[in-house]
Amino acid sequence: MTSIVGVHGIGKYHYFEEAGGSAGGAAEAVRAKWNTYLHQGLNGRADGTGEYFAEIAYYAHHLHGGPPKPPRQMATPAKLVLADWAVQLGGPFREAAGESLTGLAHRLAEWLLTRMGPQAVRFAEDFCPEVAAYLGGGDPRVRAREAVAEVVRRRRPRVVVAHSLGSVVTYEALWAHPDLSVELLVTLGSPLGMRGVVFERLAPVPVRGRGARPPGVRRWINIADKDDIAAIPAVLASCFDGVERDVSCDIDWLDFHTVRNYLRCGSANEFLKPYVI
Repeated sequence: MTSIVGVHGIGKYHYFEEAGGSAGGAAEAVRAKWNTYLHQGLNGRADGTGEYFAEIAYYAHHLHGGPPKPPRQMATPAKLVLADWAVQLGGPFREAAGESLTGLAHRLAEWLLTRMGPQAVRFAEDFCPEVAAYLGGGDPRVRAREAVAEVVRRRRPRVVVAHSLGSVVTYEALWAHPDLSVELLVTLGSPLGMRGVVFERLAPVPVRGRGARPPGVRRWINIADKDDIAAIPAVLASCFDGVERDVSCDIDWLDFHTVRNYLRCGSANEFLKPYVI
């Protein structure tokens, strides 16, 4: 039996709809894709699949707030996340004081479109509302976190691979349940260290500007593409104690955040191969 559990990132609610409202069906659909991507990364080929992930912890349905909206039409909580994220991106957004949220959203969308194309705008349309829904607290945050904890408790994996917002949910789930034991945590394209957006809102709250590896995690490896606009900063050891290694990769400057490219690129092979061979 495979000993790896995956935790998905943003933009995965459509699997729930396609599975007729079944979280289990959505999780299985995502697992099939992750198995294919990792197989391609491990074997250096563009086809084939294998059985690597025992299960994907699926939580997207707990954060769903309707179909994605263009940045300037987002609800206020999502626009607040977008505004704080814009400051992290730098460029023309560092001096945004006094600008309306709608104006900033419109300007950021234009900047993303010009610099990185439609892929970046679509990313914003998923990233901001889902981060806002999760970090806004209340039932969505608890349900998402507990969904991840339940899979880890039931499967007892040796490895957890968490992508994007999934790394935030996983981090909090493992801190909330210190009895859960994981030999290796691999985070991919993680926004855990993003100041003003995620970092200060984590539970537990970082102490004196530092977060820490969850107590049940033996090793923590972080992998981030140099152009991933969600992984700011890319080096999590700069703000978390217990990160064994930060690995930089170059997956695609346009398709910069997908788990497909992270698992295919082979950057995680060194760490995952001992658990799949």
